[in-house]
Amino acid sequence: MLIELEGISLTLPSQAGNVEILRGIDLAVGGCERVGIVGPSGSGKSSLLMIIGGLERATAGLARLLGEDLGALDEDRLARLRRDNVGVVFQSFHLIPTMTALENVATPLELAGRADAFDRAAEVLAEVELDHRAEHYPAQLSGGEQQRVALARALAPRPALILADEPTGNLDGRTGAAVADLMFRLVAEQGTTLVLVTHSPELAARCTRVLTMADGGISGDSRANPGPDTGGAAA
Repeated sequence: MLIELEGISLTLPSQAGNVEILRGIDLAVGGCERVGIVGPSGSGKSSLLMIIGGLERATAGLARLLGEDLGALDEDRLARLRRDNVGVVFQSFHLIPTMTALENVATPLELAGRADAFDRAAEVLAEVELDHRAEHYPAQLSGGEQQRVALARALAPRPALILADEPTGNLDGRTGAAVADLMFRLVAEQGTTLVLVTHSPELAARCTRVLTMADGGISGDSRANPGPDTGGAAA
């Protein structure tokens, strides 16, 4: 299994006392799955995504990624595991404003010691149909273009897992659909597992499995077989 969670709980302090964010979650996700996570705001969707990616440590339970016990890793080993195996796409792009699109995509590859960082960055920018914008800065790009750069950055190392947290949430309907098409097509082509937090029923319907969350737990786990989802042409 790529992802294994057993009895995962997350409790965070607040001025009003401790708050239970996640409660006893069990979950197993295999390779090449496309998993949508849906549920109301505050149900724990993004927190679950962060636990899966080792971006947040559980307060109880066991979390494994690629067989590695995330709770047993120190920060350096955890960072290397994420760097080599996990790509993240956020709602708000999180591009470095002083770097071009090409530099934004190449930076994590350079940090990983890849000699071909810029060649690979150029290749994946072409895959998201932005090779003509490689030398532009984020402020010179539209929201959809910025998210496509963020998607390219996440996919450039060919990770085993892509985590996407409301990746179309800041985009209009047409632009969001184009970004979603690219995301589903590229993860299918690379054989990458996708775990997607979304409020969009249309995006969730494109997944092979949908988890429904409520009050910090998984209240539903439905599987579908929509077949290969290779997306469509980006706009």
